[in-house]
Amino acid sequence: MTVRDRKDPPAPDSKPGVRELPEQRQKRKEHESENQDEALEETFPASDPVSPFVPAKRPD
Repeated sequence: MTVRDRKDPPAPDSKPGVRELPEQRQKRKEHESENQDEALEETFPASDPVSPFVPAKRPD
């Protein structure tokens, strides 16, 4: 069985008009939420904090 994304075009052997069951929808939503949480954890922090150091001018 090939894993397909919801945005993928339907498989050639799929039946048109088949709707997902409430249990399938709940499972899909939980999986999407877990993936989003993991992605957020992997990208945190998004950038390094700004350094407050300001170099002084050289005396002439």
